[in-house]
Amino acid sequence: MKKQELIHLHGLLSEVCNHYEAEYEITIEHEAYEALGVRPTSIHKSKTDHKAAVFALADGITAEMTEAESEKISATAD
Repeated sequence: MKKQELIHLHGLLSEVCNHYEAEYEITIEHEAYEALGVRPTSIHKSKTDHKAAVFALADGITAEMTEAESEKISATAD
């Protein structure tokens, strides 16, 4: 994957994260992502930096979704 494509993917994942947080009124913990200091607008960063950021962001999003999915919902009769 080219650097430009990784930056685009990084931006898309960032938008997915923002939308998910707004939709469910939560804040996803991104300690690993924040520690990298790479944003989609950081075009001067290397391809490797953006790749690590994409993986860290995706891991944070999927971890939150997995946690939310595993919460038990009580059964109620309508």
